[in-house]
Amino acid sequence: MNVHEYQAKELLRAYGVPVPPGRLATTPAEAETAARGLDAKVVVVKAQVHAGGRGKAGGIKVAKSAGEAKRLASEILGMTLHTHQTGADGKLVRKVWVEAGCEIERELYLGLVLDRASESLAIIASTEGGMEIEEVAARTPEKIVTVRIDPAVGLMPYHVRRVAFALGLGADAVAKLDVFLGGLYRLFVEKDGALAEINPLVVTKAGDLLALDCKLNFDDNALFRHPDIRDLRDADEEDPREREANELDLAYVGLDGNIGCLVNGAGLAMATLDMLQVAGGAPANFLDVGGGTDQDRVAAAFKLILADPQVRAILVNIFGGIVRCDLVAEGVIAAAREIGVQIPIVVRLQGTNAAEGRALLESSGLRLIPADTFREAAEKAVAAAGPNPKTQAKTQAKTTSAMNPKSNGRG
Repeated sequence: MNVHEYQAKELLRAYGVPVPPGRLATTPAEAETAARGLDAKVVVVKAQVHAGGRGKAGGIKVAKSAGEAKRLASEILGMTLHTHQTGADGKLVRKVWVEAGCEIERELYLGLVLDRASESLAIIASTEGGMEIEEVAARTPEKIVTVRIDPAVGLMPYHVRRVAFALGLGADAVAKLDVFLGGLYRLFVEKDGALAEINPLVVTKAGDLLALDCKLNFDDNALFRHPDIRDLRDADEEDPREREANELDLAYVGLDGNIGCLVNGAGLAMATLDMLQVAGGAPANFLDVGGGTDQDRVAAAFKLILADPQVRAILVNIFGGIVRCDLVAEGVIAAAREIGVQIPIVVRLQGTNAAEGRALLESSGLRLIPADTFREAAEKAVAAAGPNPKTQAKTQAKTTSAMNPKSNGRG
């Protein structure tokens, strides 16, 4: 679960991590009042959406007076922000964070993430603050340092010194980094964090360390232990389908293809997405209905899939282990009749009572396309869906650029 920057900074402050003072505003007038209350020479008006790259998209602007903060807030509030993380639809800005400016000497990068491969927590540090860490990794990977922490040992002084040395911090700053990292580490562990990203971590001209921007992500599976974190969820920032799926206890993630997927089991669902790509198609979603699939869950899953107007066919791929395939078949038939599905449905059933399930599908009289093998199911779904419009657009753009190199794809 993601939280907004202003929420992340309140959490950091509670754990003793230095952050600039700031106030939340939902109207231009509130932004003006916030700027006056901060009593700073310069304030920064920052769009609050769950996406990075806000500055490049015009979502972060500097104001030198309360009046200018009001004007800038009026420009940012209500705008649809488009960044590399928002997708084509962008994100509507409903609130801004008005923050006191500071005198920056250096910009650094600091991250904390769970490294499942090494079963440790990893501190990721770089002198290239203010840049996207993916870009740094691609261009200058030698400027990224990783320090792993054994959870049984915890954060130790030598971890802090290694990070300080990697960032080129002087002796005076090591003690400040110890406080900074110590608070960040405690927050991460105590609240079951999945990712913490401070970018940039700034060294001010006075020699202080400040989290100028912060992204925090928490483990959804641990939210039952942290109602205070769960209450920070902003439903407006979530895909409506994903929000509905969460309420129905279905694992759903929207994608940009035209083949809807209904699968039981996360591993099989991932393999289904891969097989559709191999067959030349594009999945419209990841949807795991779980091991206890029944008629109601299948019907709910169909409604979620059909809420995407891009879907041109549905692939049902079920392995009957705990669940019986005949019960799934009954659910598919009932759901198709109840909803009135008008697009092709490819169904592959394997495992417990698979033969009985196939027999039910064949006698249903519905527009259901049976498949036996994994590849056959994917190929039939791709054929039924036809070309994916988004894929076609990308292909056309590449073709146009190749035929006219001087245009560089800009038209």
